[in-house]
Amino acid sequence: MQVLLSSVAHGRFAASLDRPGVEWLVMDSDGSVRPDGGARVDRAEADPEVAWGTSDLFARGAPLRPFLGLVRRAPGLRWYQSPTAGYDFPVFAEMARRGTRITNAHVNGIPIAEFVLRSVLDELQGAATWRAQQDARTWELHDWREVAGTTWLVIGLGGIGSEVALRARACGARVIGCRRHPDGSEAVDHVVTPAELAGVIAEADVVVLAAPANPSTERLVDAAFVARLRPGSVLVNVARGSLVDEPALLAGLDRGQPAVAVLDVFAVEPLPPDHPFWGHPSVRVTPHNAAGGTGRYGRQAALFSANLDRYLAGAPLLNDVTAAVLDGR
Repeated sequence: MQVLLSSVAHGRFAASLDRPGVEWLVMDSDGSVRPDGGARVDRAEADPEVAWGTSDLFARGAPLRPFLGLVRRAPGLRWYQSPTAGYDFPVFAEMARRGTRITNAHVNGIPIAEFVLRSVLDELQGAATWRAQQDARTWELHDWREVAGTTWLVIGLGGIGSEVALRARACGARVIGCRRHPDGSEAVDHVVTPAELAGVIAEADVVVLAAPANPSTERLVDAAFVARLRPGSVLVNVARGSLVDEPALLAGLDRGQPAVAVLDVFAVEPLPPDHPFWGHPSVRVTPHNAAGGTGRYGRQAALFSANLDRYLAGAPLLNDVTAAVLDGR
């Protein structure tokens, strides 16, 4: 059985992932493929049974397009392990329609939650003032707002949203979580369903978008949502750009509702150079980099190792993305 993976993942993890009957099909940075220890083969004729996507494929100069191109074309592909929690890329639906199993990875919750906490602390504490004072060599005190006593609304309580809620509550915040199907296990102070969401938006000092992109969340943050935001609040989007009506958000920011938007994801990526978000004084732009913690690589390998054993044994796979999940049900 051949398993497709990047040369970076092969170099880091292949030795610890060796299994009887498993052969590695390695894709180099130039998009060429070769069996482990063998000569290059025609990529058009390569036909792995399994493909393991890893975060290094998203780095500059990495062979992401050739990798996904091979994954989309390979007629014998039976299982694709994704490195991310999101499953909104069209290639996933294509593979699912032809019978390929897809599993996602809830391994980015830790770095994304740390990113969210750092971003909110930056705004509540007025850290930009300190940086400006250091540049100007001035010594001025200012009061700042504590996380303790604030209310956070976390929309989406999967692996990412749950980690955000855990850290916010540890700092003394009250957390409201929004989830399609609450089951009582949510580590928050209060849970609402999407049907009840509108009624709690105005309570939040911080709103975090961590829900998956699907038809039910398309432009969730529209003009009506923005109009309910508390003046002075902070909106953080670490989900997908499709959740936000960008013109509606810009209009809200111009009137201080919310006061600040921390945006790591956008409707079009990379964000076009002429987009008004770049120069807006109340927007913090980061390049879809909230998951950049280096610990995710080891967690991806541990998940793939566990799923590889399950696959070889014919057992159910962890994080199986079913057709119902892809449809947003």
